[in-house]
Amino acid sequence: MEKILVSACLLGSPVRYNGSDRLVENSLLTLWRKQGRIVPLCPEVAAGFPTPRPPAEIEPGLLGDDVLAGRARIFDRTGADVTSPFRLGAEIALETALSQGCRFALLTDGSPSCGTSFVYSGHFDGVASEGRGVVAALLSQNGVTVFSESQIGQLAEALDNPP
Repeated sequence: MEKILVSACLLGSPVRYNGSDRLVENSLLTLWRKQGRIVPLCPEVAAGFPTPRPPAEIEPGLLGDDVLAGRARIFDRTGADVTSPFRLGAEIALETALSQGCRFALLTDGSPSCGTSFVYSGHFDGVASEGRGVVAALLSQNGVTVFSESQIGQLAEALDNPP
C-alpha cells in the first residue's frame, strides 16, 4: 500500500512555531489514516527545534532550493541563523520518506520547511513569495512529489494513477 509523508501539524499535532496545529479535516485524510498510509513528521521538531519557537523565514528573494545549494540562509525573528537545523530537518524528512517508500508528501504551505507553492518573503511582514521551502525542495529533487494541504484531491488522483 502506497504511503504518504504528511506534515504532522496537518494531522492535528501542535508542532508549529507558535505551538498550534494546522488540522485539515478531510475525508481522504481520514481514510488514508485508517488504511495506515500516513507517515506523520514535523521536520523542524525532528531536527530538535522546540515548540513553540520564534518564526523563521528564508532570506528575502530566495527559496528552499537556494538554501540547499548554499546560496541562502534561514533566520528566525530574533536574527539567529537556523539554516543548519532546517537542513537537518529536510534530510530527516527525505530519509523518512525513502525508508517508508513514500512517493508522495502532503506538506504545510507557507513554511520555510514544508512550503510547496509559497513561503514567506523573509521580511517577517506576512507577504508570501511563490516557491518552495527546504523540505519540499529536497523531496522534489529526490523524486518525491509534494502537494500542499489545498491539493489533497490532486494527491488522491496521483495515488490512483501509479507510474
